[in-house]
Formats: sequence, structure tokens, C-alpha cells
Amino acid sequence: MFNLSVGLDSILCEIEKRSFSTCSWTISTVTTPQQTKETQSKRRFLPRALRFFLSAIVILSLIIVGLSVLYRFVPPSYSALMLWRMASGVQTDYRWRPLDRISDNLAYAVIASEDGRFCRHNGVDWLAVETVWEDFQRSGNNRPRGASTIPMQVARNLFLWPSRNYLRKALEVPIAYWLDMVWTKRRMIEIYLNIVEWGPGIYGAEAASQFYFGHNAANLNPSQAALLAAALPNPIARNPARPSRKLRRLAYSVQKRLRAIRGRAACIFSN
Repeated sequence: MFNLSVGLDSILCEIEKRSFSTCSWTISTVTTPQQTKETQSKRRFLPRALRFFLSAIVILSLIIVGLSVLYRFVPPSYSALMLWRMASGVQTDYRWRPLDRISDNLAYAVIASEDGRFCRHNGVDWLAVETVWEDFQRSGNNRPRGASTIPMQVARNLFLWPSRNYLRKALEVPIAYWLDMVWTKRRMIEIYLNIVEWGPGIYGAEAASQFYFGHNAANLNPSQAALLAAALPNPIARNPARPSRKLRRLAYSVQKRLRAIRGRAACIFSN
């Protein structure tokens, strides 16, 4: 809003019809109380939003720290992914089994398929990240393949949300480091094999083994274990009981690596 103040000389100028160029005009800006409040509100919005974001991160961190210490000794009742699926109306089949009641073939197969350096890194495999980045630059694909380790997948499934975005990926890294520090490798693979999604509403090795093959997870043979492991990158679309040609090829590749991975996965048998 502008207020146009015209001096006495200007009025006389108009009366006497003198040259308009000799007149002087003063323009001043007037700020209303409403504009002042809006400006102050905008200035306060950013600090308020920042405080809310930081508070949410602190609360989430405290929850994760507390639950991860608890899960070192007791099985998780549910994972965050299970709760998300249940909220959308999907029924859940989740049956916890200790690692000694799950076939070693499956433990070796998921390590061979998902995280070949599981026993060598501390939660994040930066060598794999570097390899993926180099492949992405060479291929020029719009979407690079993932480099999530088993601890990062546990962090995502157990504590975070399912949608893909940079915030979730950024949170996976510190959580994975923390879990690798407070859990043994054996406990890590035990929780992973029990909470990982193996189909719509199917969580963990026991539920998957019963659903796809009709027997306990302890009785999975190398071929079945390889099929389950090869399905993990896309468990909703891939069916180990009725594998496509692509899934069979991937499972065959995993099964060939089983013998070699046994020596590099000895950490899962140490407490």
C-alpha cells in the first residue's frame, strides 16, 4: 500500500500551471499490521519446522536404540513393514524360529545373494556402493541397482517405512552401523531370516517354507534355499514355488556360489 504525499509547492505548481518537472513528489511505503504479522510468521516457520524435524529424529532414534537393545535378547513381535502392510489390510503370517531351526542352506543362500561381504563389513559395504556407482556411470541407467547390506535391510524392514526415498536411505546407514555394533552377526542373520518379506503377508523363513514348499524351514534343501534367496529383491512378484525362467537362472547362480560362500560366512556360527 502506498501513500502519496504532495507538498504545498506541488499544489501551487498545478494551480499556476507551471512546468511539471519543477514539482517534487514524495512516495513513502506504509506497512500494515497484517503485513508485519505475516512477515514475522514466515520468519518463525522455518525454525519451527526445523525443531519439529529434529525432535522427530531424536524420538525415532531413542525408540530404535531401545528396541534394538531389547531385540538382542527377545524376538521382535512385529516389524515396521508388517505394521504398514497390516494397516493396508494385508494379513500377516509371521512365525519366529531360532537360527538352529532354519536350514544353513538358507542362511548361506541369502548371504550369497544379498550381501557377499556380510562377515567383513560393519553394517555398510562401501566397496559394493562404489562398484554400483561405477556400473551406474558406465551403463547410464536412470535407476542404479541397490547396494543394501543385510544390516541395512534389517534397519529398513524393522524400523522404517516401505516407500523409497533419500531420507529413508540416509537413515538406513547409521541404523545399520548401530545394529552391527549391538548385535552379533549370528543375531543379525537370525532376525533377518525371520522378518524379511517373502511374499504378500509372508514374513520369515518358516512361513515362506511352509507356504511355498509345504515343510519346515529346517528342511530346506540347497535348491529351495536358492529359490527363496533369489526371490528376495522382488518377493511380491517372484514365486519360488512357480519360478519363472529368470528366477530359475538367478537361483542357479546363487546355488553355484553356496559352496564358496560357506568359508566366508563362518561369522554366523559365532556368538
